[in-house]
Amino acid sequence: MAKRDYYEVLGVARNATESDLKKAYRRLAMKHHPDRNLGDSNAEGHFTEAKEAYEVLTDARKRAAYDQFGHAAVDASAGGGGFAGAGGFGDIFDTVFGDIFGGARRGAQAQHGADLAYDLELSLEEAVAGTTAKIEVQTVVACRTCHGSGARPGTTSVPCSTCGGHGQVRMQQGFFSIQQTCPRCRGTGKMVRDPCGTCSGQGRVRDRKTLSVKVPAGVDTGDRIRLAGEGEAGPSAGAAGDLYVTIHVKKHPIFTREDCDLYCEVPIGFVTAALGGELDVPALDGRFVLKIPPETQTGRLFRMKGKGVKSVRGHRVGDLLCRVSVETPIHLGREQKDLLREFERSLAGAEGRHSPKTSSWLDGVKRFFDDMKL
Repeated sequence: MAKRDYYEVLGVARNATESDLKKAYRRLAMKHHPDRNLGDSNAEGHFTEAKEAYEVLTDARKRAAYDQFGHAAVDASAGGGGFAGAGGFGDIFDTVFGDIFGGARRGAQAQHGADLAYDLELSLEEAVAGTTAKIEVQTVVACRTCHGSGARPGTTSVPCSTCGGHGQVRMQQGFFSIQQTCPRCRGTGKMVRDPCGTCSGQGRVRDRKTLSVKVPAGVDTGDRIRLAGEGEAGPSAGAAGDLYVTIHVKKHPIFTREDCDLYCEVPIGFVTAALGGELDVPALDGRFVLKIPPETQTGRLFRMKGKGVKSVRGHRVGDLLCRVSVETPIHLGREQKDLLREFERSLAGAEGRHSPKTSSWLDGVKRFFDDMKL
């Protein structure tokens, strides 16, 4: 799908100042930040889109190229007329405008660590009330011996001999000079001559760590919690990635959840259904008395306001809905069966009054068979 115009994304004019851009970006970032919109992929997309637009338009050189050539000048994925190499936008700009602007070269940058994912299983009670969960994750952490540098303690890394410490190398391809990430130091600009004995010069080791995850009240299956900086450590002391914890709520023996509402099936005997009565019904915050009116039918719903789940994204509190199910007695003795037959005989001749649904259904069946005879 074609990208939207960066000025349109931020909602600013094409002559917007840096202050205008900052205000617009801050407003959109606050609105669409993933931490404020758990599990909302649409909001996450808007946040990424706004961040990309802001990064381009607040860089004078990138903005000049974008204003003249559009997305092709700043997006390697757009093809860019064959200019897009491993170095992305900087390579395109230096190739096209390098002679004019003096061929400025970017310094080497440490790589960002990979993000991690973790599935956290909670009970319904924990998800509704919120909790703090302890989790253990296997990850890549900075070596404690060399503090992530990869060099033996007491020594330091040296500039890469291939790229001279810049992290980038130029390759001539016909008329064009293309800048790419240095294949030897992988863009760090550094080399380790005397590697650390603990991590063999990698600067990172595999380890397990225990983390506390604060789960807000009202989360549901599929919601994600982001723990910034708890992913894998980056190479060459680079910044760590993030850890994304996905919530999975276990099946409950009594309640089922739909959004913020809870449902509970309540079986009652046919005497209680016919004459009415009272039952103790559970709720997540205790118990309450459910009054069953006389002549209650199977499937009837009783709504308990405010006994459901408080939304994790707002102030709405759901309800508890109790669905009544009339249970037919089983394992009856002879005396009980005789009493039921006597009861049935007492209703003879007045079925339409005592059992209107049954009477209506039988009338419909009779009409159906009568019509078939025609």
